[in-house]
Amino acid sequence: MSDILGIDVPSVSSWLESHVSGAAGPFEFDLIAGGHSNLTFSVRGASGAQYVLRRPPLGHVLASAHDMGREFRIISGLQTSAVPVAPALGFCDDTTVNGAPFYVMAFVDGHVIRDEATALKVLTESARRRASESIVDTMAAIHAVDLVESGLDTLGKHEDYIARQLRRWYGQWNSQKTRDLPAIDTAHALLASRIPEQGPATIVHGDYRLDNCMVDTAGNVIAVLDWEICTLGDRLADLGLLLVYWTGPDDALTSWTGASTTSPGFLNRVDLADRYGAITGVDLGQLDYYVAFAFWKLACILEGVYARYLGGALGERDPAELEPFKLQVDNAAASALEAFERLT
Repeated sequence: MSDILGIDVPSVSSWLESHVSGAAGPFEFDLIAGGHSNLTFSVRGASGAQYVLRRPPLGHVLASAHDMGREFRIISGLQTSAVPVAPALGFCDDTTVNGAPFYVMAFVDGHVIRDEATALKVLTESARRRASESIVDTMAAIHAVDLVESGLDTLGKHEDYIARQLRRWYGQWNSQKTRDLPAIDTAHALLASRIPEQGPATIVHGDYRLDNCMVDTAGNVIAVLDWEICTLGDRLADLGLLLVYWTGPDDALTSWTGASTTSPGFLNRVDLADRYGAITGVDLGQLDYYVAFAFWKLACILEGVYARYLGGALGERDPAELEPFKLQVDNAAASALEAFERLT
């Protein structure tokens, strides 16, 4: 078994046996569906023990967005916090082992809700409500983590999060864009002109949504996943992005095409925001700004995915198959302008 895309099976197997307590081969590696950036593999050993391995995407890699050591540091720092994360088991920075750094964490037995069919299959209506509550409660727990106690106080700069994010993602947009899109430039200028005052710096997940979490059958979040763009900064950026990704039963559709939370039982966006405000006491008066920023950032992220797919990062693809990514970028950029208009 040596032809797994992204895994040098003999070399990685040897590393696992040497560095992960109790791991014994031969190992089976399977790419876990979902995600368009770092690659996540399920790993099963000869004894049936299961692990999860994360590595950067194939092809062109953005320097800071796919730092495996940084991601491993984050989940290691959160092990004793109130934030549910998979146990961190080992990190490999020797690129001769697998061509890129990777890390291994314990397998968490739960559900990833990526679509409405899965939500209906694995969650009752009351569990869907609980999942809505738990994703907000868990986000509040992320933002309440003691930075010093977790060893994450030096994860990033504490000030000017939005300004830094605007520079970062606009730079990445310009380095990866596949065509000109004036709405991106206009939204960037508007967002830069009205940055809200930031409160105390907290951990910011950066891509917080239901399908980046695992839930149990009761709907409780049991593990938060995909910490690759986590940093320190303005907590309301996470809330704005969650609202962009989330479409409740009574919510209007957005440019994000996911529909996993539209079934009865799930809360609506306003309910999520109200719950977060009640838990944290944070002023939500500028929330539309963060929603606009989230749409703009999503457009930049999806353009990077689109560009990598056009470049063959995950193998040869029919260009027509990739057209939905391009349309999502266009629609997210337009939605950013619409959300910003609600502020004026």
